[in-house]
Amino acid sequence: MSNVRIDVQVTEQDGSLVTGLTKEDFAIFDEGKPQPILYFGREAEPLSLLLLVDVSGSTRQFVEQIATVARDSLRYLQPKDRVAVMLFARRSRVALQWTDDRGAVASELKRAAGLDPTLGAGTSINEALIDAAKYVDSSAGETGRRAVLILTDNLGLNYKNPDPPVVAAFTAADTVLNAIVVGKGRRPEAVSGNMYQNPDFTSPDVFGLSEATGGEAVKAERAAQAFGRMIERIRTRYSLHYNKPEGAAPGFRRVEVMLSPTARQRHAQAVLRYRKGYRIQ
Repeated sequence: MSNVRIDVQVTEQDGSLVTGLTKEDFAIFDEGKPQPILYFGREAEPLSLLLLVDVSGSTRQFVEQIATVARDSLRYLQPKDRVAVMLFARRSRVALQWTDDRGAVASELKRAAGLDPTLGAGTSINEALIDAAKYVDSSAGETGRRAVLILTDNLGLNYKNPDPPVVAAFTAADTVLNAIVVGKGRRPEAVSGNMYQNPDFTSPDVFGLSEATGGEAVKAERAAQAFGRMIERIRTRYSLHYNKPEGAAPGFRRVEVMLSPTARQRHAQAVLRYRKGYRIQ
């Protein structure tokens, strides 16, 4: 049984999905050394998808928007796929455990648009992301692909909770983060080298975190439209499995995924998104 799983999205330069690729169209390298692909999957492999929903005051209208289209948007999922819902503001909680009942997911999202005083005031994005990764890791099971889709305005401050632990949590959970950013949210500007930034207070950046875990983030003016599009894109990713090299020492190992020469000829400008490594304890 293979024990390294890499979730790969392939798009053209304009962002459109590249479909119909086969196992022979990919090459995978572990610390620079080619690895045989033992399993290649796409539609057949079940997906565990956690919807992580920001229910702070500034995002409630957007939660209402996706709730109205949730049942229709989930049509892109396969019968064996499962969805869970986690809500967050200052704190997070699992609102719906893993289920294949699309109606239950839609109903939970409708309820999520209401006020929940138990979650507190404020928005703790990085803490919620770590909670989400841990939940997936502990409950999603051993088989299938794993993904988190966060809906947020990407606003607030992370207090003593920088990005590296978030990436580490998603790497440990073998999970890809994707994001829909709504409202006034935007990607934070890079801090110049001569500008001091207090390391205890960092701006949320679900754009960078999505990229680091192999996923994608979109800025959406219409949350409902973006929700269905992201569900479809998450569902149509490729899954590549291979064995960890024998005798590999503990630590982080770099992974690179490439298109084969013939596939690259067909898709010269294709962009591949995937996590760039894994850790051996």
